[in-house]
Amino acid sequence: MDDPEIDAMLAIATALAELEEDAQVRVLRWAADRYGVTMPMGGSAAGPMAGNDYEGADQVTPQEIMEEAPSYGHFAELFADASPKTNEDKALVAAYWVQVHEGQNQWQSRRLNTELRHLGHAIPNITSALTSNIQNKPQRVIQLKKSGSAKQANKTYMVTNEGIVYVQGMLSGGSA
Repeated sequence: MDDPEIDAMLAIATALAELEEDAQVRVLRWAADRYGVTMPMGGSAAGPMAGNDYEGADQVTPQEIMEEAPSYGHFAELFADASPKTNEDKALVAAYWVQVHEGQNQWQSRRLNTELRHLGHAIPNITSALTSNIQNKPQRVIQLKKSGSAKQANKTYMVTNEGIVYVQGMLSGGSA
């Protein structure tokens, strides 16, 4: 599949993945100014593009995204190729593995931390890392349900199309 829009998104995600949040904001502001795109750019905890709706996400089908997914025999290979730097990205890469490569359309956070722990990259607060992905605009992860009323109740999640595209952008610099 050759879709220039998806190729551009992957290139941007790859370019921004290595930058700190402040640098990401500067680059995105420059690009918006350079190409005459008007966007509210409040820098909030939800991310540099908080409050913006992602245009075009509904035009890409999940099947098209899955066709772009590189193939890996083990989570360690995918993790090494993606080289996530932050806990949020580590959680998202693990979620991508469970959802895309293992075929689980929904999963719980402890499953991700088990995979990460095997590689020596356990996240101290996996729920916080997933919440950061939920707060991104566009959302990279969504919470589907919560079992129980306690703060530590079991929560079930799913990676969004945008989250899958983001991880594939991280992988495009690798050699899958």
